[in-house]
Amino acid sequence: MHALRTFFNAPKLGACTLLIAALSGCGGGDLDPVLGTPDITRVPTVTATSPVANTPIVTGVDIRSKVTAIFSKPMKAASLTPASFSLGCPGSTAVTATVSYDAATRIATLTPAAPLPPTTTCTATISTGVMDMTDVPLSAAFVWSFVTGPAAALDTTRPTVTVTLPLAGATEVPINTKISATFSEPMNPATLTAASFSVTNTTAGAAVAGTVTYVAASRTATFTPALAASLASGSLYTATISTAATDLAGNALAGNTASLPAAGNQVWTFTTGASTDSIAPEVIAISPVDADTAVCSATASVSATFSEDMDAATITTSSFSVTDGGVAAAGSVSYNALTRVATFAPTAATGLPADRGYVVTIAAGSTGVKDLAGNALATARIWAFSTGVTSCGTLVTTVDLGSAASFGAFGGAAGVTNQGINTVVGGNLGSTAACSLITGFHDASNAYTQTPLNIGAVNGSINCGPPAPGTSTTLAIAVQARADAQAAYNLMVALPPGTDPGAGQLGGLVLAPGVYTSAGGTFDVTSGDLTLDAKGNANAAWVFQSASALTVGLQATPRRVVLINGAQAKNVFWQVGSAARVEDGSTMVGTIIAPAGVTFSTAGQAIQTTLVGRAIGLTASVTLVNTTIVAP
Repeated sequence: MHALRTFFNAPKLGACTLLIAALSGCGGGDLDPVLGTPDITRVPTVTATSPVANTPIVTGVDIRSKVTAIFSKPMKAASLTPASFSLGCPGSTAVTATVSYDAATRIATLTPAAPLPPTTTCTATISTGVMDMTDVPLSAAFVWSFVTGPAAALDTTRPTVTVTLPLAGATEVPINTKISATFSEPMNPATLTAASFSVTNTTAGAAVAGTVTYVAASRTATFTPALAASLASGSLYTATISTAATDLAGNALAGNTASLPAAGNQVWTFTTGASTDSIAPEVIAISPVDADTAVCSATASVSATFSEDMDAATITTSSFSVTDGGVAAAGSVSYNALTRVATFAPTAATGLPADRGYVVTIAAGSTGVKDLAGNALATARIWAFSTGVTSCGTLVTTVDLGSAASFGAFGGAAGVTNQGINTVVGGNLGSTAACSLITGFHDASNAYTQTPLNIGAVNGSINCGPPAPGTSTTLAIAVQARADAQAAYNLMVALPPGTDPGAGQLGGLVLAPGVYTSAGGTFDVTSGDLTLDAKGNANAAWVFQSASALTVGLQATPRRVVLINGAQAKNVFWQVGSAARVEDGSTMVGTIIAPAGVTFSTAGQAIQTTLVGRAIGLTASVTLVNTTIVAP
């Protein structure tokens, strides 16, 4: 009788539940098959926003910005209205706006009818009235805030493309690859479509059908051909992102086909090989390391480095999760296409809670992370760590760059030269020489001896001496930067010398933070990649002292400097006694200061060379050939 009473005291079951063994298809795809209520494991969620939902809240947002949200699954467009997706500036003061939804990208965009009030805390709300395609709503309202900038601080800087995949000029590209581009700032997702991002088979003279998605967290747009392995073998392809692509303030793209202040398309080419890519990607480095028990909670970030270029759209908080006792830690996930590193950043400004245990999972299979050819991670990568104290170790040494820190490239008293149409410098560019010695570049205001074959975009400003466009003011900025760079160089020279573990050859080594000094006067990264391991300390630093030269890569064999376990490019410094050279297609990390200048790649090379750092020549020039510089 007890069992019978238990049955009759149980919740009543509907007809669909009683017949579940005999019938299929009862209820919606997001309903619990027994209770008929929404399955909380499949309810829609907001996976990313712009402006970013963060703690502390984002400040200085342009008053002309749109507000966007990306959902975890397809949503019912009719449920996204100004009533269900609203903005108050401040608080409950409603902003008149329209709301649109792009089904292809799962992005909802709120467009204010007028500029937002300046220096005001605005609050965006997505209510539970927003539903997926099976009428399952958000489990709770999603609310976040941001602060607008002053009225005078309008964003007039045009966005640029910082990374393209495949690289410009790449050959033997797999025929099943996707094509992607990463931007210098957040973009308006609604402007990134198959109309503004196109791919053409130049050999056959035919457009490639496909769709475009945009990942706000990584600022990456990806073109996916409509058919798998649909690219023709042995063919030249041209990818184009037009000026229809804009940032959130409405500034059109500054591509490599025109000089600022004019907008321009971004155009690059690549050539396919004869085969597909069927090799699964691997996780080749993790941070923190597995079973680490003393991770600094205040600066902890969790990262994974992949063996090949990944599809940013597949790297989310669902496929890259950090949990504490089975509960997901609050944070966001982004992917850096330059370094192939995916990073989980805690939402709280104070980092992860101290004295807690965490499990990190990078998912495999159909719902896991994938490369640009669609190959999934073969086996889930799972590791664990625990946080310790909240205070962390300090830098091995502090190298104060002063005003030179704002420069991506500085050519001493001899100028800076660009060759090629795919050079991008993140940060300022300068020289104490006359502006006539800055060749092949443009910034937001002026062009500097550009030709159709030599177009380099500078995201910051160009500072050099008269004649025009140089002025006494721009020369003074350059002179101060040169003095600050010299002071930083002198500081590094004066540091007590360190070890030389590879007898001048850094290739193939994994180095802990510290000072390293070449016994023979030169450092090479040519026999393999160099890995810098921060061991979970985001403040760790490296200083490399070379009395003579530095060489990274060989012309036929590019090399990389890889950062793992929390290492950051801003904390890597190279003091070079004469000249530094980074060969074709190599990826370099850190600030290079060399009296005799820095050269990237070889004239005529189309393959992209990359520096996540700064290239500073104290006396001689800096030469860039189809080079991307991202100042950390």
